[in-house]
Amino acid sequence: MPPRVNNIFKRFETSLSDYTKVKTTEEEETDLSEVPHVIRLPKGAFPAPEKLTKWQRMCRNLMGDFVEKFAKYNPTLETNLVKAQMGIRYEDYIAVIWMNTIVATVLWIIFSVIMGIIVSVLELSTSIWIMMTLLLTLLPVGVYAYTYMAPGMRANARKNNIDKRISYAMSFIAAMASADVNVDIIFKELSRQPIYGEIQKEAQWINRDIDLMGVDTLTALQDGAARTPSDKFQDFLQGVVTTARSGGKMKPFFIMKADQYMKERRIEEKKLIETLGVLAESFVTVVVAAPLFLIVMISLMATMGSGGTDYITYLYAIVFGMIPMSQIAFIILIQGMTEEV
Repeated sequence: MPPRVNNIFKRFETSLSDYTKVKTTEEEETDLSEVPHVIRLPKGAFPAPEKLTKWQRMCRNLMGDFVEKFAKYNPTLETNLVKAQMGIRYEDYIAVIWMNTIVATVLWIIFSVIMGIIVSVLELSTSIWIMMTLLLTLLPVGVYAYTYMAPGMRANARKNNIDKRISYAMSFIAAMASADVNVDIIFKELSRQPIYGEIQKEAQWINRDIDLMGVDTLTALQDGAARTPSDKFQDFLQGVVTTARSGGKMKPFFIMKADQYMKERRIEEKKLIETLGVLAESFVTVVVAAPLFLIVMISLMATMGSGGTDYITYLYAIVFGMIPMSQIAFIILIQGMTEEV
Protein backbone atom coordinates (compact mmCIF):
# COMPACT_ATOMS: atom_id res chain seq x y z
CA MET A 1 0.00 0.00 0.00
CA PRO A 2 1.54 3.39 -0.99
CA PRO A 3 2.19 5.98 1.74
CA ARG A 4 -0.53 8.59 2.12
CA VAL A 5 -0.16 12.34 2.06
CA ASN A 6 -0.59 13.98 5.47
CA ASN A 7 -2.19 17.18 4.15
CA ILE A 8 -5.87 16.37 3.65
CA PHE A 9 -6.37 19.18 1.09
CA LYS A 10 -3.79 17.60 -1.23
CA ARG A 11 -5.08 14.05 -1.03
CA PHE A 12 -7.54 14.20 -3.96
CA GLU A 13 -7.00 14.77 -7.65
CA THR A 14 -8.78 17.76 -9.15
CA SER A 15 -8.88 16.36 -12.67
CA LEU A 16 -12.33 15.64 -14.09
CA SER A 17 -11.45 12.05 -14.82
CA ASP A 18 -11.63 10.84 -11.25
CA TYR A 19 -12.24 13.06 -8.21
CA THR A 20 -11.62 10.24 -5.78
CA LYS A 21 -8.12 9.26 -6.90
CA VAL A 22 -5.70 9.50 -3.98
CA LYS A 23 -2.26 11.08 -4.34
CA THR A 24 0.87 9.53 -2.87
CA THR A 25 4.07 11.14 -1.63
CA GLU A 26 5.84 9.90 -4.76
CA GLU A 27 3.62 12.08 -6.97
CA GLU A 28 4.56 15.39 -5.36
CA GLU A 29 7.61 17.03 -3.93
CA THR A 30 8.40 15.48 -0.53
CA ASP A 31 8.80 17.76 2.49
CA LEU A 32 11.65 16.40 4.66
CA SER A 33 10.10 17.93 7.77
CA GLU A 34 7.05 15.65 7.41
CA VAL A 35 8.66 12.29 6.61
CA PRO A 36 11.56 10.30 8.10
CA HIS A 37 14.90 11.25 6.63
CA VAL A 38 18.60 10.66 7.19
CA ILE A 39 20.69 13.14 9.15
CA ARG A 40 24.35 13.01 8.16
CA LEU A 41 26.87 14.19 10.72
CA PRO A 42 30.66 14.42 10.38
CA LYS A 43 32.67 11.41 11.48
CA GLY A 44 33.32 11.52 15.23
CA ALA A 45 30.45 13.88 15.97
CA PHE A 46 28.36 11.13 17.59
CA PRO A 47 29.23 7.90 19.44
CA ALA A 48 28.83 4.48 17.86
CA PRO A 49 27.27 2.07 20.41
CA GLU A 50 29.00 -1.25 20.86
CA LYS A 51 27.26 -4.39 19.65
CA LEU A 52 26.79 -7.50 21.74
CA THR A 53 29.42 -10.19 21.30
CA LYS A 54 28.42 -13.73 20.35
CA TRP A 55 28.86 -14.85 23.96
CA GLN A 56 26.72 -12.00 25.31
CA ARG A 57 24.02 -12.72 22.74
CA MET A 58 24.04 -16.40 23.66
CA CYS A 59 23.79 -15.55 27.37
CA ARG A 60 20.81 -13.31 26.67
CA ASN A 61 19.05 -16.02 24.65
CA LEU A 62 19.66 -18.73 27.27
CA MET A 63 19.20 -16.76 30.49
CA GLY A 64 16.91 -13.91 29.43
CA ASP A 65 13.67 -15.48 30.72
CA PHE A 66 15.24 -16.45 34.06
CA VAL A 67 16.60 -12.94 34.53
CA GLU A 68 13.18 -11.36 33.94
CA LYS A 69 11.56 -13.74 36.46
CA PHE A 70 14.10 -14.04 39.26
CA ALA A 71 16.64 -11.19 39.03
CA LYS A 72 16.39 -8.38 41.56
CA TYR A 73 16.97 -4.85 40.35
CA ASN A 74 20.39 -3.46 41.25
CA PRO A 75 20.56 0.31 40.66
CA THR A 76 24.30 0.44 41.43
CA LEU A 77 25.13 -2.05 38.69
CA GLU A 78 22.93 -0.28 36.15
CA THR A 79 24.52 3.08 37.02
CA ASN A 80 27.99 1.58 36.56
CA LEU A 81 26.97 0.17 33.17
CA VAL A 82 25.83 3.60 32.04
CA LYS A 83 28.94 5.37 33.35
CA ALA A 84 31.21 2.71 31.86
CA GLN A 85 29.47 3.04 28.45
CA MET A 86 29.66 -0.72 27.89
CA GLY A 87 26.87 -0.71 25.31
CA ILE A 88 24.84 -3.48 26.95
CA ARG A 89 21.48 -3.45 28.72
CA TYR A 90 21.19 -4.16 32.42
CA GLU A 91 19.14 -7.34 31.87
CA ASP A 92 21.62 -8.66 29.29
CA TYR A 93 24.56 -8.07 31.61
CA ILE A 94 22.81 -9.90 34.47
CA ALA A 95 22.41 -12.83 32.06
CA VAL A 96 26.16 -12.67 31.33
CA ILE A 97 26.97 -12.68 35.06
CA TRP A 98 24.77 -15.71 35.72
CA MET A 99 26.05 -17.62 32.69
CA ASN A 100 29.71 -16.98 33.55
CA THR A 101 29.09 -18.16 37.10
CA ILE A 102 27.31 -21.33 35.93
CA VAL A 103 30.15 -22.20 33.54
CA ALA A 104 32.74 -21.58 36.28
CA THR A 105 30.74 -23.78 38.70
CA VAL A 106 30.60 -26.63 36.17
CA LEU A 107 34.38 -26.37 35.69
CA TRP A 108 34.83 -26.40 39.47
CA ILE A 109 32.81 -29.63 39.73
CA ILE A 110 34.76 -31.26 36.87
CA PHE A 111 38.13 -30.31 38.35
CA SER A 112 37.04 -31.51 41.80
CA VAL A 113 36.02 -34.90 40.38
CA ILE A 114 39.32 -35.21 38.51
CA MET A 115 41.25 -34.33 41.66
CA GLY A 116 39.26 -36.94 43.61
CA ILE A 117 40.11 -39.60 41.04
CA ILE A 118 43.80 -38.66 41.17
CA VAL A 119 43.82 -38.77 44.97
CA SER A 120 42.12 -42.18 45.03
CA VAL A 121 44.43 -43.65 42.38
CA LEU A 122 47.60 -42.39 44.04
CA GLU A 123 46.18 -43.27 47.48
CA LEU A 124 46.87 -39.83 48.85
CA SER A 125 45.35 -38.31 51.95
CA THR A 126 41.72 -37.21 51.74
CA SER A 127 42.65 -33.91 53.33
CA ILE A 128 44.61 -33.04 50.17
CA TRP A 129 41.47 -33.51 48.04
CA ILE A 130 39.42 -31.40 50.47
CA MET A 131 42.04 -28.67 50.45
CA MET A 132 42.23 -28.62 46.63
CA THR A 133 38.43 -28.61 46.33
CA LEU A 134 38.15 -25.67 48.68
CA LEU A 135 40.86 -23.91 46.72
CA LEU A 136 39.01 -24.51 43.45
CA THR A 137 35.88 -22.85 44.90
CA LEU A 138 37.71 -19.59 44.29
CA LEU A 139 37.06 -20.11 40.55
CA PRO A 140 33.26 -19.52 40.48
CA VAL A 141 33.47 -16.96 43.29
CA GLY A 142 36.23 -15.07 41.48
CA VAL A 143 34.42 -15.19 38.13
CA TYR A 144 31.21 -13.86 39.68
CA ALA A 145 33.03 -11.12 41.58
CA TYR A 146 35.07 -10.01 38.57
CA THR A 147 32.10 -9.99 36.17
CA TYR A 148 29.99 -8.07 38.69
CA MET A 149 32.70 -5.50 39.42
CA ALA A 150 33.90 -5.09 35.80
CA PRO A 151 31.49 -2.17 35.00
CA GLY A 152 32.57 -0.36 38.16
CA MET A 153 36.25 -0.84 37.35
CA ARG A 154 35.74 0.36 33.79
CA ALA A 155 33.77 3.38 35.01
CA ASN A 156 36.57 4.17 37.46
CA ALA A 157 39.14 3.92 34.64
CA ARG A 158 37.07 6.35 32.57
CA LYS A 159 36.86 8.67 35.58
CA ASN A 160 40.65 8.72 35.94
CA ASN A 161 41.04 9.35 32.22
CA ILE A 162 38.64 12.31 32.35
CA ASP A 163 40.23 13.80 35.47
CA LYS A 164 43.71 13.67 33.91
CA ARG A 165 42.59 15.47 30.75
CA ILE A 166 39.95 17.86 32.04
CA SER A 167 42.35 20.79 32.57
CA TYR A 168 43.46 20.62 28.91
CA ALA A 169 39.86 20.24 27.69
CA MET A 170 38.87 23.29 29.77
CA SER A 171 41.59 25.31 28.07
CA PHE A 172 40.10 24.29 24.70
CA ILE A 173 36.60 25.25 25.85
CA ALA A 174 37.76 28.57 27.31
CA ALA A 175 39.59 29.44 24.08
CA MET A 176 36.44 28.82 22.04
CA ALA A 177 34.28 30.70 24.53
CA SER A 178 36.63 33.69 24.24
CA ALA A 179 35.73 33.78 20.55
CA ASP A 180 32.00 33.99 21.48
CA VAL A 181 31.19 30.49 20.21
CA ASN A 182 27.85 29.06 21.34
CA VAL A 183 27.82 26.28 23.94
CA ASP A 184 26.37 23.65 21.61
CA ILE A 185 29.03 24.40 18.97
CA ILE A 186 31.75 24.18 21.64
CA PHE A 187 30.70 20.65 22.61
CA LYS A 188 30.29 19.69 18.95
CA GLU A 189 33.89 20.72 18.29
CA LEU A 190 35.02 19.01 21.49
CA SER A 191 33.39 15.77 20.27
CA ARG A 192 35.75 15.81 17.26
CA GLN A 193 38.97 16.01 19.30
CA PRO A 194 40.29 12.48 20.06
CA ILE A 195 43.22 13.93 22.02
CA TYR A 196 40.92 14.45 25.02
CA GLY A 197 40.16 10.75 25.46
CA GLU A 198 36.99 9.94 27.35
CA ILE A 199 35.98 13.62 27.47
CA GLN A 200 35.49 13.39 23.72
CA LYS A 201 33.06 10.48 24.23
CA GLU A 202 31.11 12.44 26.83
CA ALA A 203 30.88 15.35 24.39
CA GLN A 204 29.76 12.96 21.65
CA TRP A 205 26.82 11.79 23.73
CA ILE A 206 25.85 15.39 24.51
CA ASN A 207 26.12 16.24 20.81
CA ARG A 208 24.01 13.19 19.95
CA ASP A 209 21.24 14.30 22.31
CA ILE A 210 21.21 17.77 20.77
CA ASP A 211 21.48 16.96 17.05
CA LEU A 212 19.78 13.57 16.79
CA MET A 213 17.36 13.40 19.71
CA GLY A 214 16.23 17.04 19.50
CA VAL A 215 16.97 17.75 23.16
CA ASP A 216 17.72 21.34 24.13
CA THR A 217 21.30 22.15 25.08
CA LEU A 218 20.77 22.64 28.83
CA THR A 219 18.82 19.39 29.19
CA ALA A 220 21.50 17.53 27.22
CA LEU A 221 24.20 18.95 29.50
CA GLN A 222 22.18 17.99 32.58
CA ASP A 223 21.77 14.44 31.27
CA GLY A 224 25.49 14.33 30.53
CA ALA A 225 26.23 15.36 34.11
CA ALA A 226 24.14 12.46 35.40
CA ARG A 227 25.84 10.06 32.99
CA THR A 228 29.53 10.91 33.46
CA PRO A 229 31.63 8.97 36.03
CA SER A 230 33.86 11.98 36.79
CA ASP A 231 32.88 14.27 39.65
CA LYS A 232 34.92 17.11 38.15
CA PHE A 233 33.25 16.92 34.75
CA GLN A 234 29.86 16.55 36.44
CA ASP A 235 30.52 19.70 38.49
CA PHE A 236 31.51 21.55 35.32
CA LEU A 237 28.37 20.54 33.38
CA GLN A 238 26.09 21.37 36.29
CA GLY A 239 27.86 24.73 36.59
CA VAL A 240 27.17 25.45 32.92
CA VAL A 241 23.47 24.66 33.38
CA THR A 242 23.19 26.72 36.59
CA THR A 243 25.03 29.68 35.09
CA ALA A 244 22.89 29.69 31.95
CA ARG A 245 19.59 29.39 33.82
CA SER A 246 20.52 32.11 36.30
CA GLY A 247 21.35 34.55 33.50
CA GLY A 248 25.11 34.58 34.06
CA LYS A 249 27.74 35.01 31.36
CA MET A 250 29.31 31.84 30.07
CA LYS A 251 32.68 33.25 28.97
CA PRO A 252 33.89 34.25 32.49
CA PHE A 253 32.62 30.93 33.85
CA PHE A 254 34.59 28.90 31.29
CA ILE A 255 37.75 30.94 31.87
CA MET A 256 37.38 30.57 35.65
CA LYS A 257 36.92 26.81 35.39
CA ALA A 258 39.92 26.47 33.08
CA ASP A 259 42.08 28.37 35.58
CA GLN A 260 40.71 26.31 38.49
CA TYR A 261 41.41 22.94 36.88
CA MET A 262 44.85 24.08 35.71
CA LYS A 263 45.79 25.02 39.29
CA GLU A 264 44.48 21.68 40.56
CA ARG A 265 46.51 19.94 37.85
CA ARG A 266 49.69 21.70 39.00
CA ILE A 267 49.05 20.61 42.60
CA GLU A 268 48.46 17.01 41.49
CA GLU A 269 51.66 17.04 39.43
CA LYS A 270 53.63 18.35 42.41
CA LYS A 271 52.24 15.53 44.57
CA LEU A 272 53.09 13.03 41.83
CA ILE A 273 56.69 14.27 41.70
CA GLU A 274 57.03 13.89 45.46
CA THR A 275 55.57 10.36 45.28
CA LEU A 276 57.97 9.44 42.49
CA GLY A 277 60.85 10.71 44.65
CA VAL A 278 59.81 8.39 47.46
CA LEU A 279 59.48 5.50 44.99
CA ALA A 280 62.96 6.24 43.62
CA GLU A 281 64.43 5.97 47.13
CA SER A 282 62.50 2.78 47.72
CA PHE A 283 63.75 1.39 44.40
CA VAL A 284 67.36 2.00 45.39
CA THR A 285 66.79 0.37 48.77
CA VAL A 286 64.68 -2.64 47.72
CA VAL A 287 65.92 -3.43 44.21
CA VAL A 288 69.58 -2.34 44.34
CA ALA A 289 70.93 -2.34 47.91
CA ALA A 290 68.95 -5.23 49.44
CA PRO A 291 69.82 -7.85 46.76
CA LEU A 292 73.51 -6.86 46.86
CA PHE A 293 73.49 -7.14 50.64
CA LEU A 294 71.86 -10.60 50.46
CA ILE A 295 74.29 -11.79 47.80
CA VAL A 296 77.29 -10.71 49.87
CA MET A 297 75.87 -12.30 53.05
CA ILE A 298 75.04 -15.60 51.34
CA SER A 299 78.47 -15.71 49.68
CA LEU A 300 80.17 -15.22 53.07
CA MET A 301 77.96 -17.90 54.66
CA ALA A 302 78.80 -20.30 51.81
CA THR A 303 82.51 -19.65 52.36
CA MET A 304 82.47 -19.98 56.15
CA GLY A 305 79.65 -22.45 56.67
CA SER A 306 79.31 -26.17 56.15
CA GLY A 307 78.58 -27.74 52.79
CA GLY A 308 75.17 -29.09 53.79
CA THR A 309 73.23 -25.99 52.74
CA ASP A 310 72.71 -25.29 49.04
CA TYR A 311 73.62 -21.59 48.96
CA ILE A 312 73.89 -21.57 45.16
CA THR A 313 70.14 -22.12 44.91
CA TYR A 314 69.53 -19.06 47.09
CA LEU A 315 71.81 -16.99 44.87
CA TYR A 316 69.98 -18.16 41.76
CA ALA A 317 66.65 -17.26 43.39
CA ILE A 318 67.88 -13.74 44.20
CA VAL A 319 69.57 -13.05 40.86
CA PHE A 320 66.96 -14.61 38.53
CA GLY A 321 63.85 -14.21 40.70
CA MET A 322 63.93 -11.43 43.26
CA ILE A 323 65.74 -8.76 41.23
CA PRO A 324 63.78 -9.11 37.93
CA MET A 325 60.38 -9.42 39.64
CA SER A 326 60.98 -6.38 41.88
CA GLN A 327 62.07 -4.33 38.87
CA ILE A 328 58.99 -5.37 36.87
CA ALA A 329 56.77 -4.49 39.85
CA PHE A 330 58.27 -0.99 40.08
CA ILE A 331 57.96 -0.49 36.32
CA ILE A 332 54.25 -1.39 36.36
CA LEU A 333 53.64 0.80 39.43
CA ILE A 334 55.36 3.87 37.99
CA GLN A 335 53.81 3.40 34.55
CA GLY A 336 50.34 3.28 36.10
CA MET A 337 50.98 6.46 38.06
CA THR A 338 52.44 8.44 35.14
CA GLU A 339 49.99 7.80 32.32
CA GLU A 340 50.63 9.98 29.29
CA VAL A 341 48.02 12.64 28.58
